Amino acid sequence: MLTELEAHVTSKLGAAVLDKRIAVGELTVTVPAADIVQVLTTLRDDRSCQFVVLIDICGVDWPSRAMRFDVVYHLLSPRLNQRIRIKVHADDETPVPSVIGVYPAANWYEREAFDMYGILFSGHPDLRRLLTDYGFQGYPLRKDFPLTGYVEVRYDDEAKRVVYEPVKLVQEFRSFDFESPWEGSPYALPGDEKAGLS
Repeated sequence: MLTELEAHVTSKLGAAVLDKRIAVGELTVTVPAADIVQVLTTLRDDRSCQFVVLIDICGVDWPSRAMRFDVVYHLLSPRLNQRIRIKVHADDETPVPSVIGVYPAANWYEREAFDMYGILFSGHPDLRRLLTDYGFQGYPLRKDFPLTGYVEVRYDDEAKRVVYEPVKLVQEFRSFDFESPWEGSPYALPGDEKAGLS
């Protein structure tokens, strides 16, 4: 069934298909970012596809690539009981066309991808941060974002307001020896002799 869907989608989209792959029971098709609106409209309106539900839009960060982001669209066809994944490559300067005109549900998904990765969407009516605080600097899901962040937020009882301060670590980074007490003792415990019988 997936091979039939792959053949149909490839014939409908033609030169817009840069790559296609069936893996883990799902078809993934890579298309140019400039064609994403046309591709999603075709997949939604075609009677043999009917991908009328946008499940999710997410980002993936590949910092070693020139086009460091994948923008991934997950679509569902309830009538045909099929799923498809559409990917486009993007960088942190060139916007990807917004697909709100095709799927209105894309509004918050695109805002989340902008907030977490810094992926820009052209034509989005309200592209602003969604999950992080006002004035937040950086994009927390990028692989080059520091684990501690840049600032910490706390309520200052004297000032009676929330204050932002540079991150201060109260202890040095620990050096772990990676030996766990759960890895077992060097001697046999009562009952261990039964483990070797099976």
